[in-house]
Amino acid sequence: MMIGGGRSSSSSTTATAAGGTWVSAASVSTSGKRIQREMSELNADPPPHCSAGPKGDNLYHWVATIIGPPGTPYQGGIFFLDITFPSDYPFKPPKVVFKTRIYHCNVDAAGNLSLDILKDSWSPALTVTKVLSAIKSIFTNPDPYNPHISGIARLYLTDKAKHDEIAAEWTLRFAK
Repeated sequence: MMIGGGRSSSSSTTATAAGGTWVSAASVSTSGKRIQREMSELNADPPPHCSAGPKGDNLYHWVATIIGPPGTPYQGGIFFLDITFPSDYPFKPPKVVFKTRIYHCNVDAAGNLSLDILKDSWSPALTVTKVLSAIKSIFTNPDPYNPHISGIARLYLTDKAKHDEIAAEWTLRFAK
C-alpha cells in the first residue's frame, strides 16, 4: 500500500534520463549502451579537431569541443558545445547547443544550430561522430539559405570579406 503518493517498489525499474523524463530501465539500457558504444568509437577515432565526452557522470549530457578549422575566420578558436541525448536516442536526435558565442548564420544568439541532420534529416544510423563532423563542416561551408540569423546570411552572400572580418573578431573575442 502506498501512502502519500509515494512510489511502489516497482519504481526501481525506472530512471531519469536527460530532460527529467521517466523511462524504463530497459530503454535507458538500450540508449545507454548505444551512447557508450559511440563514446568508445569517438575516443578511438575522433574527427579532426573535435572531442566530446560525458559531462561528469551523466552519460546523457556531453560537452564537445571543436577547434576552428584553418583557413576560416574561426581558425584557432575553441568552441564548446553541449550535447544532450534524449531517452529514446538514437531514434530521436541529440540536442546540440554552442556554449561559445559565434558569428555564424546557422547559429542563433542562444547557440542553437540550424542543421538538417539534427531535425528532419535525422536517422538512427547517424552517430555523434557524424554529428560533430557535420557541425565542423558549417565552419567551412555555412548554409546561408537555411539561416538562423538572416542578417548574417545576407552579409555572407553580399560581402563575404566583411562577414569574415566580423567572424574573425568574434572568434578572437569569445573563442580564444
